[in-house]
Amino acid sequence: MTVAELAERLGLEVQGWRQGLGREVTGGYASDLLSCALAGAAAGDVWVTLQAHQNVVAVASLVDVACVVITEGARPDADTLAKAERERVVILLTPDDSFATIAGLARLGVEA
Repeated sequence: MTVAELAERLGLEVQGWRQGLGREVTGGYASDLLSCALAGAAAGDVWVTLQAHQNVVAVASLVDVACVVITEGARPDADTLAKAERERVVILLTPDDSFATIAGLARLGVEA
């Protein structure tokens, strides 16, 4: 499934680098600790977090995740979105909490 299909099926708001919407999602990872995401997420993963600051974009870029889903209605500021564009990171937003978001991903067949 692509990032665009995932966003549509879960009703996620698309922000950041929109040209990455065609990328294939190969797995999923969830953590709010950047050091854990750096060590545990893999290229192509959907990374679920409630963090919405610039360091999330840095980690997402380093790991090469397919996208970041920011939960609980948290919204990145304009500087963070500009960095996401520069670093080629798709950011998806949802008002749902992380548990509900991960459950939705699992229903779509996204595996850890």
